[in-house]
Amino acid sequence: MNERVVEILTYIMSEIRKNQNITMKLDLLSENLIQQGYSQSEISSAFTWLLDRLNNDTEELIERQQPLMSSSVRHLHEIERAMLTVPAQGYLIQLRELGIIDELDLEQILEHSMMLGHGNVAVDDIKTIVAAMLFSSEPGFDGSHFIFDETPVVH
Repeated sequence: MNERVVEILTYIMSEIRKNQNITMKLDLLSENLIQQGYSQSEISSAFTWLLDRLNNDTEELIERQQPLMSSSVRHLHEIERAMLTVPAQGYLIQLRELGIIDELDLEQILEHSMMLGHGNVAVDDIKTIVAAMLFSSEPGFDGSHFIFDETPVVH
């Protein structure tokens, strides 16, 4: 389900960037998403994440009219390019440009992609990693621990 929420976030942010006045028509945007087959729960989760992000970040995701650009551009290493499919590379760029992920998130996504252990990380794999990172408080995705907690429980 969380992968679908990431799809919704991508759609919402794309629509907001295309049309600044759409923020006044969020009901229409929600209806459009329902027509595309998303559930009300998934749509609510996406809007909740977006509103939490707006309240917690100093960045104004909606107010920004230009795509997010920093003074430097992160290029993928040859190994990273070989690991990711071209559509997955484009999807990462899209997530970054829309402000759904930041530079640190991008690095974490790339690390997790490397840990998958296969050379064809596709868009669906990226969606799974991003969903886990955005909607999970599990160790490894919240920035406080990389893979293991200090007191892991083994069953």
